[in-house]
Amino acid sequence: MGWWSSHRVWLACAAATAGLICTPVARAQTPEIDALKGKIFDARMASQTFVNGLKFCDELNGKGFYFQLRNRVLLLDDYFRSLENLVKAQAYNPQKKRPWSIQDAKERWEEVKKEAQADKEKCELVRSLPALEKQLEVLEKNAAADKNADAGKTAGAGKTAEPAPNAAAGKNGDADKK
Repeated sequence: MGWWSSHRVWLACAAATAGLICTPVARAQTPEIDALKGKIFDARMASQTFVNGLKFCDELNGKGFYFQLRNRVLLLDDYFRSLENLVKAQAYNPQKKRPWSIQDAKERWEEVKKEAQADKEKCELVRSLPALEKQLEVLEKNAAADKNADAGKTAGAGKTAEPAPNAAAGKNGDADKK
């Protein structure tokens, strides 16, 4: 009895939790609003995680990337020349634990090009945050207005047409007087 009883309690709690998780949200949102909220979330996260790099956003135009260790922007052209020099000098590559090779330089070059593009996109996203928030505000107001308009239509649609009491009484009253 004790074993079964404790499992029933656990199952009831699990079912209640699943019910809360799976229950649809009370307020209906359009996919457009959800997508915009996702962008706003991403922009806020970028502003928090890329906080040191944000002051360099004017320089992060895809031609350079933010180098966090030195807290500065490195230009891709200069970085490429540095990679070439590392290969020529057969300098030690601490990540590979051997001298730099052409393949190592190509791999690193592809990484920093992607990083430069990602940094540019982060800056653009953070810059767009106020406009995104304004756009969300407008969409939510429009959605609320549409919801209120739809609620008014459905409330009116459920009623049956009944004649006005005075009009019916007037006809019957006239007929009775004749």
